Amino acid sequence: MSDPSPREPGSNSGAGRFDTLCVHAGQSPEPVTGAITTPIFQTSTYVQDGIGRHRGYEYARLQNPTREASEANIAALEGGRHGIAFSSGLAAIECLAKAVAGGGHIISEENTYGGTTRMFTQVLARLGIDVTLVDTRDLAAVESAIRPQTRLIHLETPSNPLMRIADIEAIAGVARARGVLLCVDSTFASPSNQRPLALGADVAMHSTTKYLSGHSDVLGGILIVNDDSLAEELHFVRKSTGPLPGPMDSWLTLRGTRTLHLRMERHNRNGMLIAEFLQSHPAVRAVHYPGLPAHPRHDLARLQMTGFSGMLSAELSQADARRMVERTRLFRLAESLGGVESMISIPSVMTHASVPEEARLRMGITNGLVRFSVGIEDGRDLVEDLEQALRTS
Repeated sequence: MSDPSPREPGSNSGAGRFDTLCVHAGQSPEPVTGAITTPIFQTSTYVQDGIGRHRGYEYARLQNPTREASEANIAALEGGRHGIAFSSGLAAIECLAKAVAGGGHIISEENTYGGTTRMFTQVLARLGIDVTLVDTRDLAAVESAIRPQTRLIHLETPSNPLMRIADIEAIAGVARARGVLLCVDSTFASPSNQRPLALGADVAMHSTTKYLSGHSDVLGGILIVNDDSLAEELHFVRKSTGPLPGPMDSWLTLRGTRTLHLRMERHNRNGMLIAEFLQSHPAVRAVHYPGLPAHPRHDLARLQMTGFSGMLSAELSQADARRMVERTRLFRLAESLGGVESMISIPSVMTHASVPEEARLRMGITNGLVRFSVGIEDGRDLVEDLEQALRTS
């Protein structure tokens, strides 16, 4: 589906359309010098004017102007009122779970990033939080998994690494009717391609390490919400536990989002190009990319997304998969994604190695599944790189 232009932001996102918000939201010239770029406030504390009198800033764990600018920028891109940033995507999810689900129950998409599954099943259980993993493409399965103690439904759509598409609006309706919060990890899409709050989600979540920062030089995460009381609770848990991004990472994230709209146009175009190439290659058994008409939820993806990003996966024989990932020249063998450079990985032994083998295979994460993060290079060079890597002679 082509990306409509211009895109209108959500009602609370500030002045301007999406591309303008990327450049300007949350930012204004620095008042002392007029610096056009938000400064890096590299400080741990702030001098106060007197006892009980300060200028809105007390201690860096509570406030930092650089972090606040980045939070406001991303919140505007998602059409949300509040952005709460963290030191990683996992830290963001953990904070949300602690804030809303202590002693309760969470329903999560089963095909999530391996670190999320590990945290849900091996760490949160120690805090008395029970987690049920389901295939969230099945609306009836989601509804039947809800208990009186259920506090949160956590989606990852598109999912990692099988590119499953969950119906955000439909699940939001179920969650709302049962008094359950809905969080959508939209990292694979970015706000340029998908905005969960507009589809009824209570929380949009991103690993800012990925598309938002976009240059493989930051670790971070963020939650975006509209509800004031939920935002207050998340701020309270964050300040009480301390998983904050530093000012340099906040500044790098803000620098990244200023070009998000431009980068995502190329990621979307290159992602489709690589998906179509792999779909036609005899060594490839299947391609998972929601932009392809062959994807089982292509029509739903077209409804709730405006582009399909550079993330996809493909199934090959185990031998072909290992040979390919070790022979690419432009695609770098690495576990991250969403950077300007192209990356390639085998989830079963990398990002999802912590998922029990039986569960991996049941979902379709075989030893021959390859995940691609397609960058912003010339797409023709990327195709040629994969062509030479797939040659058997």
